[in-house]
Amino acid sequence: MNLLKPCIFGVAVLITAIFMGCSTSNKSQTFEVGNQTFLLDGKPFIIKAAEMHYTRIPAEYWEHRIQMCKALGMNTICIYAFWNIHEQRPGEFDFKGQNDIAEFCRLAQKNGMYIMLRPGPYVCSEWEMGGLPWWLLKKKDIQLRTNDPYFLERTKLFMNEIGKQLADLQAPRGGNIIMVQVENEYGGYAVNKEYIANVRDIVRGAGFTDVPLFQCDWSSTFQLNGLDDLLWTINFGTGANIDAQFKSLKEARPDAPLMCSEFWSGWFDHWGRKHETRDAETMVSGLKDMLDRNISFSLYMAHGGTTFGHWGGANCPPYSAMCSSYDYDAPISEAGWATPKYYKLREMLMQYADSAQVIPDVPQAYPLIEIPAIRFEETACLFKNLPEPKEAEEVKPMEDFDQGWGTILYRTTLPEVKEGTVLLIDEVHDWAQVYADGKLLGRLDRRRSENSLTLPALKAGTQLDILVEAMGRVNFDYAIHDRKGITEKVELLTEESRKELKGWQVYSFPTDADFAAQKDFRKGNKAEGPAYYRASFNLKETGDVFLDMQTWGKGMVWVNGKAIGRFWEIGPQQTLYMPGCWLKKGKNEIVVLDLLGPDKAEIKGLKQPILDMLRSEEPLTHRKEGENLNLKNEKPVAAGEMAAGNGWQEVKFSRPVKGSYFCLEALNAQDGKETASIAELYLLDENGQTLSRQNWQIDYADSESTSWGNFTADKVYDLQESTYWSTSRGANYPHSLVIDLKEDCTISGFRYLPRAEENAPGAIKAYKVYVKDKPFIK
Repeated sequence: MNLLKPCIFGVAVLITAIFMGCSTSNKSQTFEVGNQTFLLDGKPFIIKAAEMHYTRIPAEYWEHRIQMCKALGMNTICIYAFWNIHEQRPGEFDFKGQNDIAEFCRLAQKNGMYIMLRPGPYVCSEWEMGGLPWWLLKKKDIQLRTNDPYFLERTKLFMNEIGKQLADLQAPRGGNIIMVQVENEYGGYAVNKEYIANVRDIVRGAGFTDVPLFQCDWSSTFQLNGLDDLLWTINFGTGANIDAQFKSLKEARPDAPLMCSEFWSGWFDHWGRKHETRDAETMVSGLKDMLDRNISFSLYMAHGGTTFGHWGGANCPPYSAMCSSYDYDAPISEAGWATPKYYKLREMLMQYADSAQVIPDVPQAYPLIEIPAIRFEETACLFKNLPEPKEAEEVKPMEDFDQGWGTILYRTTLPEVKEGTVLLIDEVHDWAQVYADGKLLGRLDRRRSENSLTLPALKAGTQLDILVEAMGRVNFDYAIHDRKGITEKVELLTEESRKELKGWQVYSFPTDADFAAQKDFRKGNKAEGPAYYRASFNLKETGDVFLDMQTWGKGMVWVNGKAIGRFWEIGPQQTLYMPGCWLKKGKNEIVVLDLLGPDKAEIKGLKQPILDMLRSEEPLTHRKEGENLNLKNEKPVAAGEMAAGNGWQEVKFSRPVKGSYFCLEALNAQDGKETASIAELYLLDENGQTLSRQNWQIDYADSESTSWGNFTADKVYDLQESTYWSTSRGANYPHSLVIDLKEDCTISGFRYLPRAEENAPGAIKAYKVYVKDKPFIK
C-alpha cells in the first residue's frame, strides 16, 4: 500500500468562500442552537469536525494538517487548549511559537475552517495530567476538578488568558470559533453541578459569550452534571450502536441538535501493549449513519500526531503510560500522510458536501529522507554528572523539590542490613532502579504494582540510590492527583521490625534540552548504567524521518534542542517521528538519555515508522501457566441471567456479603457463541453506592485476547467504556474472572456494562458470583 499517494502539492491556494459560511476575511457570522439543528447565519448546518492538536504538530506544519482535514471533507477543526503547556510555572504564560493557539485558529480561518474550542481546564487527551499543570500538586490538600478555592482561582486566571488570546476570534466578532466546551467528560469523574456551573461562569467571564457553550459526556453519564443552559453532546467510538448512544439524549432533549463530540477513529498506544487499530469500514459506516440522521460529529482523532517530549499521560487503574506516538490509527498518519482509511472516509464525505462546499485535492506529504547510522562516541554517566543536591530528612515526592518532570535520584546510607530484609518503597511513581554502592539490585515497575525488593546482606554505611523516572502523570479519574518520584516513604522490613529510612540527598534531572546537553561528555560509546549520549550528524537535505531506537533501552531523545519523545525497548513503538522542519542542512546534534543502556549506541533514520513491535517481557495477562480455577466446592452468593442488549445493568444480591476477592463466572453468552466480553464492572457497597476501584488487581482470568487487540481483563475497571475484556477465540465457556479488591468490602451487588457495539457482542447471559476473604487460587 502506498501511504504517500501523489497529489497536487500546494493546494493551500484558496478559492474565496469555498466553504459554506466560513469567511476567510473578518466578516462576522452567527452560530446558534436551533430546533434539532445548528444554525449558521440562520441556516441549518451540520458540523463535520476534525480533531487535531496544535501541541502535537510542529507549528511549521499546522497549515498543511489543516488543509489535509479540509481535503478530507471536513468543515471544522476541533482543538483542546492545554493549560499545562501554556503555564508551566505559576503565572508564567506562554502563547508564542509552538504554543500560539490564536495563530493556529487564524490559519484555520484562512483555510475556510471553523473552530470548536475545548479549553478545559481539564482535557484528558492522553496528555500529562489531563492538561492540568503539575505545580497544582505542590498544594498538599488540592482537590482537582472540584470547587476547591485554589483550583478555581487558578482555573480562572488561566481561562482569562485563553480569553485574551481567543475571545475575539468568535464567529460573531469576525473569527471562526463557533462553539466552546465547558470542562470535559465530567460525568466519568464526579457528580457536581455546582462545579460545572462555576467553570461555565469562568468560561463566560473570560469573554466566550457570543457562541454556544456545550458539555460532552458519555451516554451513560451525560445527565449527571448536565446544565439547562448548555448544549449536551455525546462521546463514543467506532462500532458503537448509534441509536442506542443517542436514545437517552433524544428523550431528555427532543428539540436539541444531536452531536457526537468525540467519535473515536482509533485508539492510543501504551508501552508494553499491542499497537491499537480500528476498522476503517466500520468507522466510515458509523459516520455515514450519523450524517444520514443529520447528526453532527467531531472525529477524534482525524490526525493524532506526536506527543513530543515528556507530555504523554497515563491511565490508572491499572497504571499504564502512553507512547510518544499519538498516531491513533487516525485517517491522517502521525507524519501527516493520507492513509487508506483517509481515502475511504474522503470518498464518503464527498457525497455529503454542502452545496457551497468545494473539497480540494489532497495535499502532498512532506518529503522523506533516510539517515545513515549515527554512531555515538560521547557519553556522560548520570551518576558522575549529578546536579546540586537538596536535603530532606524524609522522602518527598518530586513536586516538593520544585521538579515537574524527568528523573529524580534519592540517596541515603543504610544501617546494617541482614539478608532477606525487604526494601519497601511506598509508592514508586513510576519506574525505579535501586543501587547499593553503585551495584544494581533490581528494578520496580508501577505497571506491575511493584514496590519492594528483597535485599542481600549489606554493611552499615552502604550508599542506597533509588533512581525514579516519572513516566507521565495519570490523565483520567481521581488518579490525576499523581505525584511523582517516591510519594510516601521508604522502609526496611524484617519479621521483627520495620524502619523508615531518613536523611536523604535528592538530585533532580529535568527534561530540559539544555540540561541534557550540558554534561561532562567523555569519549566512548558505552557507559556503565544510566547515561547521556551525544553525537552530531550532517545533512545535505532535510526531510521527515523516523529515528530507529531498536537498539536502545529506555529514555528520551533531543535533537537540535527539541524534545522528540520517549523510547522503551518493550515497544510497541520502536521509532520516533522526527519532523524535517526541526532538522538543519549541515550539522545537527542529538542527545539521548538511556536509563537502561543501549545494546548498540547508534541510530538510523528510516522512511517508515515501527509502531507495532513488542519485545518479550513478562506478559500482562492474568493466568499463570498451568493455573486453573476450580469452583466446584465454592458456594455462589448470586446467580441469574443478564438482559440482552446494550447499556448498563445492575444486579442486587439477596443480602450483602463481605470479602476481598470477587469472582464472576460467565456460563454462556447472549449470542450463543463462545466469546465473553465486559466493558466495565462496578461493585456496590451496602448502600448501593459504587466501591472504589483504584487499587483493584486482576487475580485470575481464564482467557484474555491479546493477539488481535488489547482485551486484557483489567479493561473491566479502566474507566473507559469503549475498551473491554474479551476472551480469546476458541476458548470455551464457562469463563471466569477474579478480582483482588485489596481490602475487605461489603458487597451488595454489581453493575455490568457489555460492549457498546450493536447487539453487544460477547454479552454474558447466565452467570454466578462468588465472594471470599481468601484467594480462590492458592
